[in-house]
Amino acid sequence: MNENSNENSVPTGSHSSGHNTTLPLESALNTHTPPGLQIKAALLVLLMVLLVSGAVVYLMYARGVFEATQKLVLMADDSEGVVVGMDLTFSGFPIGRVSQIELSAEGNARMIMEVPKKDAHWLRSTSIFTLERGLVGSTKLRAYSGILTDPPLDDGATRALLVGDASSEIPKLVATAKELIQNLKALTAADSSLDASLGNVKTLTEKLNGKGGALGAILGDEKHTEKLLTALDRTNSLLTKVDGLAAKADTQVFGPNGVMKDAQATVVQLNAMLAEARSSLKKVDAILIDAQAIGANAKAATADLGVLRADVESSLRKVDHLINEINRKWPFKRDAELKLP
Repeated sequence: MNENSNENSVPTGSHSSGHNTTLPLESALNTHTPPGLQIKAALLVLLMVLLVSGAVVYLMYARGVFEATQKLVLMADDSEGVVVGMDLTFSGFPIGRVSQIELSAEGNARMIMEVPKKDAHWLRSTSIFTLERGLVGSTKLRAYSGILTDPPLDDGATRALLVGDASSEIPKLVATAKELIQNLKALTAADSSLDASLGNVKTLTEKLNGKGGALGAILGDEKHTEKLLTALDRTNSLLTKVDGLAAKADTQVFGPNGVMKDAQATVVQLNAMLAEARSSLKKVDAILIDAQAIGANAKAATADLGVLRADVESSLRKVDHLINEINRKWPFKRDAELKLP
Protein backbone atom coordinates (compact mmCIF):
# COMPACT_ATOMS: atom_id res chain seq x y z
CA MET A 1 0.00 0.00 0.00
CA ASN A 2 2.76 2.37 0.92
CA GLU A 3 4.61 1.65 -2.22
CA ASN A 4 1.56 2.13 -4.26
CA SER A 5 0.78 5.22 -2.44
CA ASN A 6 4.30 6.44 -2.86
CA GLU A 7 4.25 5.61 -6.47
CA ASN A 8 0.98 7.39 -6.86
CA SER A 9 2.16 10.33 -4.87
CA VAL A 10 5.45 10.74 -6.62
CA PRO A 11 4.03 11.12 -10.09
CA THR A 12 1.47 13.38 -8.66
CA GLY A 13 4.07 15.51 -7.02
CA SER A 14 6.21 15.53 -10.10
CA HIS A 15 3.20 16.24 -12.26
CA SER A 16 2.22 19.08 -10.03
CA SER A 17 5.65 20.55 -9.95
CA GLY A 18 6.10 20.30 -13.70
CA HIS A 19 2.68 21.61 -14.73
CA ASN A 20 2.05 24.09 -11.97
CA THR A 21 0.99 26.94 -14.34
CA THR A 22 -1.57 24.99 -16.33
CA LEU A 23 -3.89 24.09 -13.51
CA PRO A 24 -5.61 27.54 -13.13
CA LEU A 25 -6.19 27.72 -16.91
CA GLU A 26 -7.75 24.28 -16.94
CA SER A 27 -9.87 25.18 -13.97
CA ALA A 28 -10.99 28.41 -15.72
CA LEU A 29 -11.84 26.45 -18.85
CA ASN A 30 -13.72 23.91 -16.90
CA THR A 31 -15.72 26.69 -15.10
CA HIS A 32 -19.25 27.21 -16.55
CA THR A 33 -21.07 30.68 -16.54
CA PRO A 34 -24.45 30.61 -14.79
CA PRO A 35 -27.42 30.96 -17.21
CA GLY A 36 -29.01 33.88 -15.26
CA LEU A 37 -25.94 36.08 -15.66
CA GLN A 38 -25.92 35.60 -19.42
CA ILE A 39 -29.57 36.66 -19.64
CA LYS A 40 -28.91 39.76 -17.58
CA ALA A 41 -25.98 40.74 -19.82
CA ALA A 42 -28.10 40.27 -22.93
CA LEU A 43 -30.90 42.38 -21.46
CA LEU A 44 -28.40 45.10 -20.54
CA VAL A 45 -27.01 45.19 -24.09
CA LEU A 46 -30.53 45.26 -25.53
CA LEU A 47 -31.44 48.12 -23.17
CA MET A 48 -28.39 50.11 -24.24
CA VAL A 49 -29.30 49.57 -27.91
CA LEU A 50 -32.84 50.71 -27.23
CA LEU A 51 -31.64 53.80 -25.35
CA VAL A 52 -29.24 54.79 -28.14
CA SER A 53 -31.90 54.17 -30.78
CA GLY A 54 -34.43 56.23 -28.82
CA ALA A 55 -31.98 59.10 -28.42
CA VAL A 56 -31.22 59.03 -32.15
CA VAL A 57 -34.93 58.98 -33.02
CA TYR A 58 -35.64 61.80 -30.57
CA LEU A 59 -32.81 63.87 -31.97
CA MET A 60 -34.10 63.28 -35.50
CA TYR A 61 -37.59 64.26 -34.38
CA ALA A 62 -36.27 67.35 -32.59
CA ARG A 63 -34.37 68.32 -35.72
CA GLY A 64 -37.58 67.99 -37.75
CA VAL A 65 -36.52 64.96 -39.82
CA PHE A 66 -40.03 63.51 -39.72
CA GLU A 67 -41.77 66.89 -40.14
CA ALA A 68 -43.33 67.93 -43.46
CA THR A 69 -41.22 70.72 -45.00
CA GLN A 70 -40.99 72.78 -48.15
CA LYS A 71 -37.83 73.91 -49.90
CA LEU A 72 -36.58 77.44 -50.37
CA VAL A 73 -33.50 78.29 -52.43
CA LEU A 74 -31.52 81.43 -51.57
CA MET A 75 -28.94 82.79 -54.00
CA ALA A 76 -25.95 84.92 -52.94
CA ASP A 77 -22.55 85.93 -54.26
CA ASP A 78 -20.82 83.86 -51.60
CA SER A 79 -21.75 81.70 -48.63
CA GLU A 80 -19.10 82.92 -46.23
CA GLY A 81 -20.25 82.35 -42.66
CA VAL A 82 -23.17 80.09 -43.66
CA VAL A 83 -23.04 76.47 -42.50
CA VAL A 84 -25.39 73.54 -42.84
CA GLY A 85 -27.89 73.56 -39.99
CA MET A 86 -27.95 77.34 -39.62
CA ASP A 87 -31.39 78.69 -38.71
CA LEU A 88 -33.47 81.04 -40.81
CA THR A 89 -35.20 83.42 -38.38
CA PHE A 90 -38.35 85.49 -38.68
CA SER A 91 -38.91 88.12 -35.96
CA GLY A 92 -36.24 86.36 -33.90
CA PHE A 93 -37.82 82.87 -34.14
CA PRO A 94 -36.30 80.03 -36.21
CA ILE A 95 -38.64 78.95 -39.02
CA GLY A 96 -36.19 76.96 -41.15
CA ARG A 97 -32.65 75.74 -41.49
CA VAL A 98 -29.94 75.32 -44.11
CA SER A 99 -29.94 71.75 -45.38
CA GLN A 100 -27.47 72.06 -48.25
CA ILE A 101 -24.99 74.55 -49.73
CA GLU A 102 -23.81 74.17 -53.30
CA LEU A 103 -22.25 76.15 -56.12
CA SER A 104 -24.53 77.09 -59.01
CA ALA A 105 -23.60 77.04 -62.68
CA GLU A 106 -23.21 80.82 -62.61
CA GLY A 107 -20.64 80.65 -59.82
CA ASN A 108 -22.99 81.86 -57.07
CA ALA A 109 -23.69 80.25 -53.73
CA ARG A 110 -26.93 78.26 -53.72
CA MET A 111 -28.33 77.65 -50.23
CA ILE A 112 -31.22 75.19 -49.92
CA MET A 113 -33.46 75.80 -46.91
CA GLU A 114 -35.90 73.39 -45.28
CA VAL A 115 -38.93 75.27 -43.94
CA PRO A 116 -41.55 73.35 -41.90
CA LYS A 117 -45.08 73.49 -43.29
CA LYS A 118 -46.39 74.88 -40.01
CA ASP A 119 -44.05 77.88 -40.27
CA ALA A 120 -44.20 78.36 -44.05
CA HIS A 121 -47.21 80.71 -43.78
CA TRP A 122 -44.88 83.43 -42.50
CA LEU A 123 -43.11 83.52 -45.86
CA ARG A 124 -44.91 85.42 -48.64
CA SER A 125 -44.18 86.11 -52.28
CA THR A 126 -42.96 89.60 -51.31
CA SER A 127 -40.72 88.45 -48.45
CA ILE A 128 -37.13 89.66 -48.30
CA PHE A 129 -34.22 87.50 -47.14
CA THR A 130 -30.99 88.95 -45.74
CA LEU A 131 -27.60 87.63 -44.73
CA GLU A 132 -26.07 89.75 -41.97
CA ARG A 133 -22.40 89.55 -41.13
CA GLY A 134 -21.46 91.65 -38.12
CA LEU A 135 -18.09 92.64 -36.73
CA VAL A 136 -18.91 90.70 -33.58
CA GLY A 137 -20.99 87.53 -33.50
CA SER A 138 -22.03 84.91 -36.00
CA THR A 139 -23.66 85.29 -39.38
CA LYS A 140 -27.46 85.46 -39.35
CA LEU A 141 -30.10 84.60 -41.92
CA ARG A 142 -33.27 86.66 -41.56
CA ALA A 143 -36.62 86.79 -43.34
CA TYR A 144 -38.87 89.85 -43.49
CA SER A 145 -42.52 89.80 -44.60
CA GLY A 146 -44.03 93.25 -44.73
CA ILE A 147 -47.52 92.34 -45.94
CA LEU A 148 -48.79 89.03 -44.54
CA THR A 149 -51.87 89.11 -46.78
CA ASP A 150 -49.79 88.60 -49.94
CA PRO A 151 -49.80 85.19 -51.66
CA PRO A 152 -47.76 82.52 -49.84
CA LEU A 153 -44.31 81.56 -51.04
CA ASP A 154 -44.27 78.61 -53.43
CA ASP A 155 -42.51 75.37 -52.60
CA GLY A 156 -39.03 75.34 -54.16
CA ALA A 157 -39.06 79.11 -54.84
CA THR A 158 -35.72 80.81 -55.56
CA ARG A 159 -35.04 84.18 -53.99
CA ALA A 160 -32.05 86.55 -53.98
CA LEU A 161 -30.28 86.94 -50.67
CA LEU A 162 -29.41 90.49 -49.67
CA VAL A 163 -26.01 90.53 -48.00
CA GLY A 164 -25.12 93.11 -45.39
CA ASP A 165 -21.48 92.81 -44.43
CA ALA A 166 -20.24 95.32 -41.90
CA SER A 167 -16.64 94.18 -42.29
CA SER A 168 -16.69 95.01 -46.02
CA GLU A 169 -17.30 98.65 -45.12
CA ILE A 170 -14.14 98.84 -43.00
CA PRO A 171 -11.72 99.52 -45.92
CA LYS A 172 -14.00 102.24 -47.26
CA LEU A 173 -14.31 103.69 -43.77
CA VAL A 174 -10.53 103.67 -43.31
CA ALA A 175 -10.01 105.35 -46.70
CA THR A 176 -12.61 108.00 -45.84
CA ALA A 177 -11.02 108.60 -42.45
CA LYS A 178 -7.58 108.92 -44.05
CA GLU A 179 -8.89 111.45 -46.57
CA LEU A 180 -10.60 113.35 -43.80
CA ILE A 181 -7.42 113.50 -41.76
CA GLN A 182 -5.48 114.77 -44.77
CA ASN A 183 -8.06 117.46 -45.44
CA LEU A 184 -8.02 118.46 -41.78
CA LYS A 185 -4.23 118.64 -41.83
CA ALA A 186 -4.27 120.83 -44.95
CA LEU A 187 -7.00 122.98 -43.39
CA THR A 188 -5.04 123.62 -40.21
CA ALA A 189 -1.67 124.27 -41.86
CA ALA A 190 0.19 127.53 -41.19
CA ASP A 191 -0.33 128.83 -44.76
CA SER A 192 -3.88 127.56 -45.18
CA SER A 193 -6.94 129.61 -46.03
CA LEU A 194 -8.36 129.00 -42.57
CA ASP A 195 -5.27 130.51 -40.95
CA ALA A 196 -5.53 133.59 -43.22
CA SER A 197 -9.25 133.90 -42.44
CA LEU A 198 -8.56 133.71 -38.71
CA GLY A 199 -5.92 136.43 -39.11
CA ASN A 200 -8.42 138.65 -40.92
CA VAL A 201 -10.99 138.01 -38.21
CA LYS A 202 -8.44 138.98 -35.58
CA THR A 203 -7.65 142.23 -37.44
CA LEU A 204 -11.35 143.00 -37.79
CA THR A 205 -11.91 142.36 -34.08
CA GLU A 206 -9.09 144.72 -33.20
CA LYS A 207 -10.62 147.44 -35.40
CA LEU A 208 -14.04 146.90 -33.85
CA ASN A 209 -12.54 147.35 -30.43
CA GLY A 210 -10.64 150.46 -31.58
CA LYS A 211 -11.59 154.12 -31.58
CA GLY A 212 -13.83 154.16 -34.63
CA GLY A 213 -15.69 150.99 -33.73
CA ALA A 214 -17.71 149.39 -36.51
CA LEU A 215 -17.38 152.50 -38.74
CA GLY A 216 -13.63 152.37 -38.44
CA ALA A 217 -13.65 148.68 -39.37
CA ILE A 218 -15.86 149.35 -42.40
CA LEU A 219 -14.16 152.51 -43.69
CA GLY A 220 -10.66 151.41 -42.73
CA ASP A 221 -9.37 154.96 -42.02
CA GLU A 222 -9.92 157.30 -39.07
CA LYS A 223 -10.11 160.38 -41.36
CA HIS A 224 -12.94 158.88 -43.34
CA THR A 225 -14.69 157.95 -40.12
CA GLU A 226 -14.44 161.53 -38.82
CA LYS A 227 -15.76 162.89 -42.13
CA LEU A 228 -18.72 160.54 -42.01
CA LEU A 229 -19.51 161.51 -38.41
CA THR A 230 -19.32 165.21 -39.33
CA ALA A 231 -21.66 164.63 -42.29
CA LEU A 232 -24.08 162.82 -40.01
CA ASP A 233 -24.05 165.71 -37.53
CA ARG A 234 -24.74 168.21 -40.31
CA THR A 235 -27.54 166.04 -41.63
CA ASN A 236 -29.09 165.90 -38.18
CA SER A 237 -28.97 169.71 -37.84
CA LEU A 238 -30.46 170.12 -41.33
CA LEU A 239 -33.24 167.72 -40.49
CA THR A 240 -33.93 169.72 -37.32
CA LYS A 241 -34.27 172.91 -39.38
CA VAL A 242 -36.53 171.16 -41.87
CA ASP A 243 -38.69 169.93 -39.02
CA GLY A 244 -38.99 173.53 -37.74
CA LEU A 245 -39.95 174.83 -41.19
CA ALA A 246 -42.51 172.08 -41.57
CA ALA A 247 -44.03 172.93 -38.20
CA LYS A 248 -44.18 176.65 -39.12
CA ALA A 249 -45.79 175.87 -42.48
CA ASP A 250 -48.29 173.65 -40.77
CA THR A 251 -49.15 176.47 -38.37
CA GLN A 252 -49.54 179.00 -41.20
CA VAL A 253 -51.68 176.72 -43.30
CA PHE A 254 -53.69 174.74 -40.77
CA GLY A 255 -53.35 176.96 -37.68
CA PRO A 256 -56.15 179.07 -36.14
CA ASN A 257 -55.15 182.09 -38.31
CA GLY A 258 -53.88 180.07 -41.24
CA VAL A 259 -54.71 180.18 -44.89
CA MET A 260 -56.94 177.14 -44.67
CA LYS A 261 -59.43 178.89 -42.41
CA ASP A 262 -59.61 181.96 -44.74
CA ALA A 263 -60.03 179.67 -47.72
CA GLN A 264 -62.92 177.92 -46.02
CA ALA A 265 -64.62 181.28 -45.32
CA THR A 266 -64.06 182.34 -48.94
CA VAL A 267 -65.62 179.13 -50.15
CA VAL A 268 -68.67 179.81 -48.00
CA GLN A 269 -69.00 183.29 -49.50
CA LEU A 270 -68.54 181.83 -52.98
CA ASN A 271 -71.34 179.38 -52.37
CA ALA A 272 -73.61 182.23 -51.26
CA MET A 273 -72.78 184.28 -54.39
CA LEU A 274 -73.40 181.27 -56.60
CA ALA A 275 -76.77 180.83 -54.95
CA GLU A 276 -77.59 184.48 -55.75
CA ALA A 277 -76.49 183.92 -59.37
CA ARG A 278 -78.76 180.89 -59.64
CA SER A 279 -81.72 182.87 -58.34
CA SER A 280 -80.96 185.69 -60.82
CA LEU A 281 -80.84 183.22 -63.68
CA LYS A 282 -84.15 181.80 -62.59
CA LYS A 283 -85.59 185.28 -62.72
CA VAL A 284 -84.18 185.69 -66.24
CA ASP A 285 -85.90 182.49 -67.31
CA ALA A 286 -89.21 183.70 -65.88
CA ILE A 287 -88.89 187.05 -67.59
CA LEU A 288 -88.09 185.43 -70.91
CA ILE A 289 -91.19 183.32 -70.64
CA ASP A 290 -93.24 186.41 -69.85
CA ALA A 291 -91.59 188.20 -72.79
CA GLN A 292 -92.63 185.44 -75.16
CA ALA A 293 -96.18 185.28 -73.80
CA ILE A 294 -96.84 188.97 -73.57
CA GLY A 295 -95.83 190.64 -76.85
CA ALA A 296 -97.70 193.83 -76.07
CA ASN A 297 -95.53 194.67 -73.06
CA ALA A 298 -92.24 194.00 -74.90
CA LYS A 299 -90.85 197.44 -74.12
CA ALA A 300 -91.47 197.08 -70.40
CA ALA A 301 -90.10 193.53 -70.43
CA THR A 302 -87.01 194.73 -72.25
CA ALA A 303 -86.44 197.35 -69.54
CA ASP A 304 -86.81 194.65 -66.89
CA LEU A 305 -84.33 192.48 -68.76
CA GLY A 306 -81.82 195.34 -68.76
CA VAL A 307 -82.15 195.71 -65.00
CA LEU A 308 -81.92 191.97 -64.50
CA ARG A 309 -78.89 191.81 -66.76
CA ALA A 310 -77.27 194.51 -64.68
CA ASP A 311 -77.97 192.46 -61.56
CA VAL A 312 -76.49 189.32 -63.18
CA GLU A 313 -73.39 191.17 -64.25
CA SER A 314 -73.03 192.58 -60.76
CA SER A 315 -73.29 189.06 -59.34
CA LEU A 316 -70.73 187.74 -61.82
CA ARG A 317 -68.32 190.55 -60.93
CA LYS A 318 -68.68 189.60 -57.26
CA VAL A 319 -67.98 185.96 -58.17
CA ASP A 320 -64.95 186.96 -60.20
CA HIS A 321 -63.70 189.07 -57.30
CA LEU A 322 -64.25 186.17 -54.92
CA ILE A 323 -62.34 183.81 -57.22
CA ASN A 324 -59.46 186.26 -57.35
CA GLU A 325 -59.49 186.39 -53.55
CA ILE A 326 -59.34 182.58 -53.41
CA ASN A 327 -56.42 182.50 -55.83
CA ARG A 328 -54.64 185.04 -53.73
CA LYS A 329 -55.23 183.30 -50.40
CA TRP A 330 -55.11 179.68 -51.60
CA PRO A 331 -51.74 179.06 -53.28
CA PHE A 332 -52.29 175.35 -53.95
CA LYS A 333 -54.73 175.79 -56.88
CA ARG A 334 -54.03 178.36 -59.59
CA ASP A 335 -56.62 177.59 -62.28
CA ALA A 336 -60.17 178.17 -61.12
CA GLU A 337 -63.11 177.22 -63.30
CA LEU A 338 -66.64 178.39 -62.57
CA LYS A 339 -69.46 176.43 -64.06
CA LEU A 340 -72.89 178.04 -64.07
CA PRO A 341 -76.03 175.93 -64.23
